[in-house]
Amino acid sequence: MRAVLAVNGSAIGRYELIARAALERGWEFIGHGFTQKNMQKVADEPDDIRKTAAAIRGFAGKNPRGWLGPGLTETWETPDLLVEEGYEYVCDWVLDDQPVLLRTRTKPIVSIPYTQECNDVAMMLIQHHKASEYYDRAIDQFEQLYVDAAHSARVMALVVHPYIMGAPHRLKHFRNALAHIRGHRDVLFWTGEEILDWYLAPRPPID
Repeated sequence: MRAVLAVNGSAIGRYELIARAALERGWEFIGHGFTQKNMQKVADEPDDIRKTAAAIRGFAGKNPRGWLGPGLTETWETPDLLVEEGYEYVCDWVLDDQPVLLRTRTKPIVSIPYTQECNDVAMMLIQHHKASEYYDRAIDQFEQLYVDAAHSARVMALVVHPYIMGAPHRLKHFRNALAHIRGHRDVLFWTGEEILDWYLAPRPPID
């Protein structure tokens, strides 16, 4: 399984060994601000978005296609600026289980499903659940979406941070959730750009 790494542009240089390990594993790099600062508090938002793209491009060898704002934060202009900098999808809008198009002042940007419900920050650091909550919630989420997807595809995100779910007492619950999901047929483990390409691919007209 290849993950999507939402990374601060400045973190690539500071933690190059980690970034290199992700690159070698074929993970997708997406922008996550140049530093871990709310976008409303960034002094120059266009420059911050531009520097983040440049840092990822310089390290990974290609432009990032996706963006996740630090803390899911945006200004009124963020989607417009992302499109103008070449980003094709954004994960800040936790609004559906399927991709949707968002209008900007130039051309649309795709919203790729993200989650606060199956997110270890919310569960462990904010709601203070025990470690097994991650498994329980992920499975309940998956089982419902699996039924919903019988005739129309659904996207399920699982959000983890190494310093949270990577803790020894939590890690098995993440592994077990993935193992359960992998045991079902017709389930694909895709990166954001793979979901994007599938969503934007031409389809035959429906009779």
